[in-house]
Amino acid sequence: MKDQLISLLLEALQGLQSQGQLDVELPDTLKIDRTRDPSHGDLASNVAMMLAKKAGMAPRDLAQKILDALPPSDVIDKAEIAGPGFINFFLKSDAANAIVGQILSAGDSYGKNQSGKGVRVLIEFVSANPTGPLHVGHGRGAAYGASLAALLSENGYDVSKEYYVNDAGRQMDILAVSVWMRYLDLAGEDLPFPANGYQGDYIWDIGATLHREHGDDYRYSADIVLTDLPADEADGGDKESYVDALIERCKELVGDDGYKIIHKQGLLEITDNIRRDLKDFGVEFEEWFPESSLMDSNTIQDSIKRLQESGDVYEERGAKWFKSSAYGDEKDRVVQRDNGLYTYFASDIAYHMNKLDRGFDRLINIWGADHHGYIPRVKAGILAMGGKPEQLEIMLVQFANLFRNGEQVAMSTRSGQFVTLRELRDETGNDAARFFYVMRKCEQHLDFDLDLAKSQSNDNPVYYIQYAHARVSSVFRQLAERGLEYEQQQGLASLDLVTEEHEQEMVKLMSAYSELIERAGANHEPHQLTYYLRDLAQALHAYYNAHQFIVDDGALRNARLCLISAAQQVIRNGLRLLGVSAPEQMTRDDE
Repeated sequence: MKDQLISLLLEALQGLQSQGQLDVELPDTLKIDRTRDPSHGDLASNVAMMLAKKAGMAPRDLAQKILDALPPSDVIDKAEIAGPGFINFFLKSDAANAIVGQILSAGDSYGKNQSGKGVRVLIEFVSANPTGPLHVGHGRGAAYGASLAALLSENGYDVSKEYYVNDAGRQMDILAVSVWMRYLDLAGEDLPFPANGYQGDYIWDIGATLHREHGDDYRYSADIVLTDLPADEADGGDKESYVDALIERCKELVGDDGYKIIHKQGLLEITDNIRRDLKDFGVEFEEWFPESSLMDSNTIQDSIKRLQESGDVYEERGAKWFKSSAYGDEKDRVVQRDNGLYTYFASDIAYHMNKLDRGFDRLINIWGADHHGYIPRVKAGILAMGGKPEQLEIMLVQFANLFRNGEQVAMSTRSGQFVTLRELRDETGNDAARFFYVMRKCEQHLDFDLDLAKSQSNDNPVYYIQYAHARVSSVFRQLAERGLEYEQQQGLASLDLVTEEHEQEMVKLMSAYSELIERAGANHEPHQLTYYLRDLAQALHAYYNAHQFIVDDGALRNARLCLISAAQQVIRNGLRLLGVSAPEQMTRDDE
């Protein structure tokens, strides 16, 4: 409908140009928006206000000229000028109602468009260190990333989803030594566990697997392990120094091959666990990209060499520094330490160079909000590598706070005191978790009410929407029970009968769906879809409560059935993008 009105406006403007009444260059695109207030019509354009100054006339005067030049149309009931120069369009009811047939014809494809055709997008999200199971904080990033990917795909973008596996570096060494310490304990050695180690029960499980498969191959007495180590935090020492020394002692005792086995045991078990959790959550990736591959393929070395050759890396105090301050960062950053080891930032530069080299036009990184300080330096690396900073978009996701019985659930990742994503899913179900996670903008704090998410009532937004979908199915079951058939063609031919206020509200909301999908994708805001679906469900429930659908008049009955069937299709399409199911049958707590 918008396209038809845009064509009519463009024809009117071009007509004014040819008559010498409008001496301005027309914009590449004309904007038409849906009105919020029905008294202002169905759609409105601000084109007169946009062109008035260049045209040398008052906006309302130009608006009148445009209205006078509009060609005849079978979709416009009337058009009028409002406020400072808006042109408001009131559509003929049959033109507005035509959306019902379009939805039923398109089915699962309704809402799809090609606004992003030809653009390759790589979305990297979750990417939690494989040092433990996914917790509720990771769940929000997973739900947001998957919904955003679905929205962009719906808009025609060529989307790939990627998980960056941080399988190298100090945190993985701490994981390995944590596993080794639990292994030693299970082997009969009594050693104090490092204050900076990973303490969850899952470490015991990995240690048990290591002991079961390798027996006492890596067993050493407490005296041998602890000799000459610095004091840990419990003994008045520094926990960081202690765990680093313990890592070196482990490597020294078990040897390179043994250490690789211990390291790999922890990495594989936790990564496999993460994969299963995400798959069960409805989140799958085209690529699991290991950080270690950057070193194995010399990509890190090549990227630093490339920056050296361009004069963007210099040496100072034995270390190599990237001139990130020359590209907008607050200071320069170390990429290779004086001991020869590359920094995390060096890996980041290499990883993003690799992304661009794979031919992606846009890169979207979904990070935790605590990574805010990394944005300028990564964009600096992109720019220095010859990319464009605007190719990289970084979305920051705030942590999700869990509430049970009105009290916040306390969590601490390192101590192992946290709620895992699996536990959350077991308690609330996938649908509620996926929906609740994306109900707010990703950069806003989210309070996740577990009791609300589990309730089967109208207060639970995801249940409220799903119940609207199920109610439509119940109508069609009732139809069959009465021995009646749904005659869609008769219903589509009789849409002029759906003139009730509730019916026209439904039509208006459904007409806005395609635009909503495009807007939510462009703005990276899946939460817009949750609001929309709640509004549509509310309108459907109100319609259900106010009117009978299975009436004696066959034409009216089938017209109303077409209307609610179209609404059900839109709800189903929207829920699919959010990773939420659309049940055919449901019960409520109050039934």
